[in-house]
Amino acid sequence: MSTDLPDLVLLGNLLVDDIVLRDGRTLMGEPGGAMLYVALAASAWGLRVGLVSVRGSDYPESALDALRSRGVDLAGVRPLGRPGVRTWLLYEERGRRVLHHLGRPSHAEVSPTFADIPAAWLAARAFHLSPMPIECQLELASGLARGSETNGKAGTARPFVSLDPHESVRENNLDTWRNLMSNVDGFFPSQDELAFEVRSPLELARSLAGRGRLRFVAFKRGIAGGVLVDLAESTEKSWSSSSSRVVDPTGAGDTFAGGFMGELARSGDHSPAGLRRAIVYGSVMASFTVEAFSLDRLRILDYKEIQERFRAFKQLTHFEDIS
Repeated sequence: MSTDLPDLVLLGNLLVDDIVLRDGRTLMGEPGGAMLYVALAASAWGLRVGLVSVRGSDYPESALDALRSRGVDLAGVRPLGRPGVRTWLLYEERGRRVLHHLGRPSHAEVSPTFADIPAAWLAARAFHLSPMPIECQLELASGLARGSETNGKAGTARPFVSLDPHESVRENNLDTWRNLMSNVDGFFPSQDELAFEVRSPLELARSLAGRGRLRFVAFKRGIAGGVLVDLAESTEKSWSSSSSRVVDPTGAGDTFAGGFMGELARSGDHSPAGLRRAIVYGSVMASFTVEAFSLDRLRILDYKEIQERFRAFKQLTHFEDIS
């Protein structure tokens, strides 16, 4: 275990996936869990990353070895003592469905709690909550808010906290989401996680934020790019995707979040320019992920490749104001 304080602490699940692609091909027993992709993306250029999770006894050791080889600190990963959650990922024409194998633990049982975070890590500059049951995310976000107040030193900035949803945003759970967003700075919903119509992304972001601390919402739209809402500037800007080759979309949104949060944690720049640069880094990492199945492309990435693609994507990625 490294003695260095992580720059970015990731909290989430380590799951085993059985993947069925639209053309009938299957990938069985693949290491998964959103945070696995986030961790590989965020650590790809030397960022210090720490994981907080619950590991089932059937989780592939090869995936943990891949994380260790990148210097990812696993001190926050505790054993479940039995097989963990295993899911079917079914890719269909209208999107992806997730089905849990029978006889396995609940999603909440394999989700970390605030008590699982090593005490020293509460001083990290950034935290990212991967998709988990919303009750688990509420407990973690509120714990991080209390922890930063209790453990923070005078003049020390509170950590930047981002979140990727598991439960969709609906009209009948907006109050719950507002409560959660009061302790979150960044939000990464995808288009299929928004279960009602709104006039604009900015309107939805303002509705979620209330009087809380929410700073940005990155609405992910897959190969179409997305929309970045910056609440501090009251702006919404669309960005285009630069990915040209898609073999397997599994983990693309998660590596986008890893690239985005990895860049923010590295630079500490939360200005509009810093957020746009983070969008490009997120797009770069997602573009590598979709070029091969599972973790194949992420395992062999090096810093030079990332920087070369960043320079190319920086020229290709366009941000446009949305009226």
